[in-house]
Amino acid sequence: MTAEMPIGTRLDSSEIAYLRAPKFNRHTFWCGQSGSGKTYALGVVLEQVLLHTRLPLVVLDPNSDFVHLDTPQDDAPEGAAAQLASRDVRILRPGSTGEDHLQVRFVDMDIRSRAAVLQLDPVLDAEEYNAMLRVGAEFTMRDDHNLAEWLEAHGDPMIRRLALRLRNLGVLEWDMWAWGGHDVTDTVNELPDATVVDLGGFGSAAQLQTTALAVLDRLWAQRHERTGRLVVIDEAHNLASPEADTPLARALTERIVQIAAEGRKYGIWLLLSTQRPSKLHPNVISQCDNLALMKMSSTRDLDELGQIFGFTPSELLDRAPQFQQGQALFAGGFAAEPQLVQMGARLTREGGSDVPIGIR
Repeated sequence: MTAEMPIGTRLDSSEIAYLRAPKFNRHTFWCGQSGSGKTYALGVVLEQVLLHTRLPLVVLDPNSDFVHLDTPQDDAPEGAAAQLASRDVRILRPGSTGEDHLQVRFVDMDIRSRAAVLQLDPVLDAEEYNAMLRVGAEFTMRDDHNLAEWLEAHGDPMIRRLALRLRNLGVLEWDMWAWGGHDVTDTVNELPDATVVDLGGFGSAAQLQTTALAVLDRLWAQRHERTGRLVVIDEAHNLASPEADTPLARALTERIVQIAAEGRKYGIWLLLSTQRPSKLHPNVISQCDNLALMKMSSTRDLDELGQIFGFTPSELLDRAPQFQQGQALFAGGFAAEPQLVQMGARLTREGGSDVPIGIR
């Protein structure tokens, strides 16, 4: 394998199009309107990262689109299929059993993130916030689901109020807590070739956001280890919205903004995929040095991208409204030069697909 990753063919010459694997050590913005083939094309690139690099992938997958990244297509070339099958790809799912059960340890989350889950303000709810600090170590000793009863029987009235808050919010009913057991961050720290965190199976946005935040909290807490990782956030507008309107959504957005601003020097590199740049927090997009753009009809969005990614020729951006499904513009460090590409075929199964219309 080489550092040049084939991803399809150039539109203007039919030559093989490549991306430069070493240049994924910077943040990437991946954008395309609904129906452009954005998720399929992203899968093509992630497969090539698995084939050509030792860069661990952490995929936050809100729509369960990459849950078959460990399963080669029946018609995939034999050599590539064998190599992909040999990669250590972990798929973590809510409600599963065994080591692939997607779980989170509440006490390992950053204190501000725990407060966001419980909707606690450190000033307005100072006593309960302090009680959460004091009781944190005791949480780790709980290996069952009787936590509320244990808190309610506690001698500290503020800790008993935590129990009431947990019950009122329904947090204890979430089937995602690891208590003292193995959780998603343990899997990520084992450095498999890819960890796909299937966020699409959760019943509420709060559970999705909590899990994503737990992963990002741990990566940030360990940043000084400088372990290179590519963190892929699909449908990133769901996790880093400029209009985050709950404590949990704001905490998650702030963490992603922080990683976008400072993560590169620690080896935490983001790849953020979304439908429109206006849906993603501007302080995240502004930190990206790579651009992958698929069909985009909005002139306003294209103008914004032209201003952010000034290295992209305007004549190529202007062609985006005419792109067919699976066609993309790549520019920035990971492309030797700005190029228009017809994406190649997937080597692994695609998780999501359009809902078909039945024909009579």
